[in-house]
Amino acid sequence: MIEEEEVILVNTNDEVIGTMPKLEAHLQGKLHRAFSIFIFNASKQLLLQQRALNKYHSPGEWTNTCCSHPKPGEETTDATVRRLQEEMGMECKMEPVFSFLYEAEVGDGLIENEYDHVYFGTSDNLPQPNAEEVSAFRYVDMEELKADLIEHPENYTAWLKISFEQVLFHYYKMFDKEF
Repeated sequence: MIEEEEVILVNTNDEVIGTMPKLEAHLQGKLHRAFSIFIFNASKQLLLQQRALNKYHSPGEWTNTCCSHPKPGEETTDATVRRLQEEMGMECKMEPVFSFLYEAEVGDGLIENEYDHVYFGTSDNLPQPNAEEVSAFRYVDMEELKADLIEHPENYTAWLKISFEQVLFHYYKMFDKEF
């Protein structure tokens, strides 16, 4: 029997209040800890991934480089390193940039309710994605992504759309651009 992955339940201050099986947390809309990774190349383009078509929510949607949940007892920073390798087959030095809370219905009665820690990194190494996690990847200019999010929001995950303005703000700070 395969043991179901558990997520860390938190309060709105990101204090641990328990654990729960991941699917159950998404069915009940319980607030849990998550992280989102944004990797940029030397051309300042963002590495996007298209979620695998077999994912139980948001299949086939484009999103940031990698996102997931730390395991109970695992530090979020350690989890980012683990999942970037598991999903995208790459290593990259990453820094925490900001956190945000969001809640969104993601189809099939599932609710993402996350305290999401956002990490940025830079790398020119090409990913070697895990086909069970990722259908495709591409690099995109941030201004082109901003326009496409407006024109075709249905192609992107809820959390990317919700966090994008904050991501863009910190992207401009990181690359010394005007916001």
